[in-house]
Amino acid sequence: MKALKKCLMMSIAMGVVTALASCGPDSGPSDKTESQTAAAATPKLGIRPHGDTTIDIDMSQIHNADLKKIYSYIDTNIDQHVVNLQKWIQQPSISNTGEGIQESAEMVKGFFDQLGCQQTKVYDVGQTEWGQQGNPVVFAKCDEGAAKTVAIYWMYDTMPVTQPDLWKAPPFEGRLVEQAPYKKVLIGRGAVNSKGPEMAMWNALMSIKAVTGKLPVNLIFIAEGDEERMDMGYRKFITTHKELFKDVDAMYTFGGQSPGGGSRGLSGSEGCLFIELTTSGTSWGRGPTYSNIHGAFKRSVDSPAWRHIKMLSTLVDDSGNHSLVKGFYDNIKPISKYDDAKLHAAAKGYDLKVAAQNLGVARFISDDPYTVLKMSSQGTSFNLDGIWGGNMFAGGSGAILPNKITSKHNIRYVPNMNGPDLVKKIRAHLDSHGYKDVQINVVGDVPWAMTTTDTEIGRAVNSMFNTFNIPHAPVHSEASIMGGYWPSYLFSGFAVNVPIFGGMAGSGGNAHAANEYYVIEGAGKVYGIAGAEKSVATALYNYAGLNGPMPKPLDEDSEKKM
Repeated sequence: MKALKKCLMMSIAMGVVTALASCGPDSGPSDKTESQTAAAATPKLGIRPHGDTTIDIDMSQIHNADLKKIYSYIDTNIDQHVVNLQKWIQQPSISNTGEGIQESAEMVKGFFDQLGCQQTKVYDVGQTEWGQQGNPVVFAKCDEGAAKTVAIYWMYDTMPVTQPDLWKAPPFEGRLVEQAPYKKVLIGRGAVNSKGPEMAMWNALMSIKAVTGKLPVNLIFIAEGDEERMDMGYRKFITTHKELFKDVDAMYTFGGQSPGGGSRGLSGSEGCLFIELTTSGTSWGRGPTYSNIHGAFKRSVDSPAWRHIKMLSTLVDDSGNHSLVKGFYDNIKPISKYDDAKLHAAAKGYDLKVAAQNLGVARFISDDPYTVLKMSSQGTSFNLDGIWGGNMFAGGSGAILPNKITSKHNIRYVPNMNGPDLVKKIRAHLDSHGYKDVQINVVGDVPWAMTTTDTEIGRAVNSMFNTFNIPHAPVHSEASIMGGYWPSYLFSGFAVNVPIFGGMAGSGGNAHAANEYYVIEGAGKVYGIAGAEKSVATALYNYAGLNGPMPKPLDEDSEKKM
């Protein structure tokens, strides 16, 4: 009875219809044969594993017979694998509002339970160093008796849905739609950031277990629910539980291809600071001091809102693209020759018009592909993410003179800048411009991390890219931040120090935007979800040394250049 209850709970948490097929005292069939039960449970989505891709896996580089069987298993079960993703999309997990966070943490634990991990636990991290309650971290350990242990980074939280009227399908339905050039993509919040690639990873691991009975490496999972909140709970968990990672040899994480089919991998990261600036009548000593008042009194009362706008105008130039804060750009480490060469190489095939269209913007700041790529990976920014106060009802009237205005700002920074120093400089700027009353609230700060890709995990993933004919940059011994923003720093010496690399086939788009999607059936040079799953299996077999010899350090001649 206990076994049946446990299986039923797992089925509910996973939302996978086939899980119930194994429930029962002896897990055997009743009045139906096993084949009939499996056939009845298999969904009929008609997913084409290869879609309309014009590239394929170089099977001459697949030396492990089990890998070939795993590929076949993935193709055969791809409909169910897409259903797994739909079920996860249907569970909201919005960290900024808390919607579905606790349920999602338990659901993710269910994933790791079903994978067969011996240790699984949802950790309540408590209050974080910036004062907010952290969301749960899900930890799991799968001991396969293998020679190497890999930490897997996940995030289960997503952004809120702020513009529901713009979605072509409900954001928590997981609907499959046609979207040129793809016959099938899945629309949903979290589809690409990051439930789609993570579910592809989980499907791959489950496929390996189904075919071989064990994984090629030991795994330690850390799934956080605070990535969209500066990883505050994840940071506390890692720094207070370092002992859980003493046996880790490397970290591997999810990734994907660009719309053009290439991939640069994920390793180092830029710095990321979030602050809130607040102007209030109470602090200013003018205007409303207790609450909003009737807007008619503007004729005789000062406005904190207008003061806030005037204050913001001192922070950036007229273009909004250059900070006027004194010393903001001090200490920046010049781009390395290696990174610069990578950017120039990537710029040769970078179509700005297509890139802008895929991003949903009219155009980029610059018309030069190299400059745009350099801005995107090595640049800094002082963004206005949002502003609120007073009458917030779109289209409605109602005279209000707000007593308090708050704006949220995200600052991306690079070596050798640092968050606390930037906050100090912003404070000095506000004070010198007569805004000593404006309050600064530090929401969180994630420092940059420079890492090298010339490691066993880096070469294993890049070897997979070669096998899958995915253009990519070669590994290099020089440390870089080229991976974009993610909490790389925690495993790059801040708390734990191990080699890091992330990369997969597959793609998607519209992260943080309406109609977020993940490619289900690939097209052209972009793989679909089946290819993504196969790429994960291949990367892990490469790293385990089970798919031929590991590429030698700095074996750049074997790399497929961008």
